[in-house]
Amino acid sequence: MSEGDRDLLIAAAWLHDIGYAPELRDTGFHPLDGARYLETLGAPARLVRLVAHHSGAVYEAEQRGLSTELAVYEREDSPVLDALIYADMTTGPAGQSFDFDRRIDEILVRYEPGSEVHTAISKARPYLGAAVERTRVRLADQPM
Repeated sequence: MSEGDRDLLIAAAWLHDIGYAPELRDTGFHPLDGARYLETLGAPARLVRLVAHHSGAVYEAEQRGLSTELAVYEREDSPVLDALIYADMTTGPAGQSFDFDRRIDEILVRYEPGSEVHTAISKARPYLGAAVERTRVRLADQPM
């Protein structure tokens, strides 16, 4: 991964949940609300797109009827997006370290069955798991 991609990943990791801020809430779908906000600030387009599509956002957008709105932001299939998913899917809401399955279970417990998030995460699980595994393989190839 290039130095520029590493910097972008760090920025996306810090900012991916910015759309949860109450003052930024528009649609109630935090990836989209965060991306729109960052766009108004003139953030780099690639950062905006990563925030918009972090952690399988397309699955939740479908549940919320916001697929068209999310599609404004092109999703990249890249090691950077995989690494962002890895970071989000191995870290809990209070910063705790989780393995992937425990993190998914933690999300499913917080959101009741039938809710948009519960349904979306359940559907996204194979996609998210594949991104986490690709990142693990890439990390294993790196000198420590």
